[in-house]
Amino acid sequence: MTPPAIPQPGPAARDVRRCQPDPQLDRAIFAQRYRASFFDPGFDAADAEIARLVDIAWQAYSEGRKEPRTHKAGAGFADPDYDLSDEWRATRDAVRAAQERQRDPAARRRILLVCASPRSEHTCPGETSKTWRLLQAARDVLEAAGAECDVLELNRLTSEFGRHIHPCKACVSTAMPLCHWPCSCYPNHGLGQAPDWMAEIYVRWAAAHAVLVVTPVHWNQMPSVLKLMVDRLVCADGGNPDPTSTHGKTPELAKQLELDGWDYPQHLAGRAFGLVVHGDSEGVQAVRHALADWLQGMGLVDAGYASQLDRYIGYYQPYATSHRALDDEQALFEETRNVARALLERVEQLRHGQAEAGAGRESPRKK
Repeated sequence: MTPPAIPQPGPAARDVRRCQPDPQLDRAIFAQRYRASFFDPGFDAADAEIARLVDIAWQAYSEGRKEPRTHKAGAGFADPDYDLSDEWRATRDAVRAAQERQRDPAARRRILLVCASPRSEHTCPGETSKTWRLLQAARDVLEAAGAECDVLELNRLTSEFGRHIHPCKACVSTAMPLCHWPCSCYPNHGLGQAPDWMAEIYVRWAAAHAVLVVTPVHWNQMPSVLKLMVDRLVCADGGNPDPTSTHGKTPELAKQLELDGWDYPQHLAGRAFGLVVHGDSEGVQAVRHALADWLQGMGLVDAGYASQLDRYIGYYQPYATSHRALDDEQALFEETRNVARALLERVEQLRHGQAEAGAGRESPRKK
């Protein structure tokens, strides 16, 4: 089958607004920032080698070498002759393979457990998070029932060397087809925005039959480590699986594709979800609602009343004794286990074709 021709942008698509100041650095400031990674005196003996690396990095930055390793896209893409990123293709292939395994009726039930606290005893806090303890209660139930648990610890962003989730650039607000599935904004090697953990995280979401998010509340909001992942999953809700159709990040081509009619494919739809939100003084219900709206907006399926939980631990009590307060909340541990049980039941229903009410109906407002 021949891919559709790339449309030529009309007047509306060519209306691309540009008015912000240029963030381009001069070489002196660039070198200063690059060398900041080598502040440790242990690197002093390698100063000449670091200077050589600065030269190479400056050249990549000056030339805007975002995707330095590419091959022709080949058959199956809108523009087979487009130089497609090797890294993006590898992520796309891994996501597709995960989706195929997930659709296999014989596959073992796989639950993605998201520990959304940035806390870890392996870095500054010096103590495990209450989120982790609640997640373990859910994990015990799931594994006892024979499910495969994939635990995604977002605290690795704060405690593990080289872990990065770079912020979403909101390509969707230019045009939905400019947002690629999986995201192609990163890695950006010329800007030093590499590596990008989301390349692995997309695969883990695609492989899951259900997702359970366990999170604390930070200042009436979800924690920043969770928000980074949430924003970067926008490409799962309407994202363009073919970067060649927009010649990478060409706004005019993306605008024309959307104006010609975009179907907003939901790449993670049909998976079940559960939520456990805890706080110490305020905000738990608002965060739970925000997360539920986000997941349902992507086409994931609510697992029923017992699958969403928000509770306070040590309400307005000292932080220093918050783990002791959790010790006393045995009902909360059991409620968390019930979230896991509800999630398992919904996964079984979905795998046996019991879709939620209204599934399959065409929405008049796709976005």
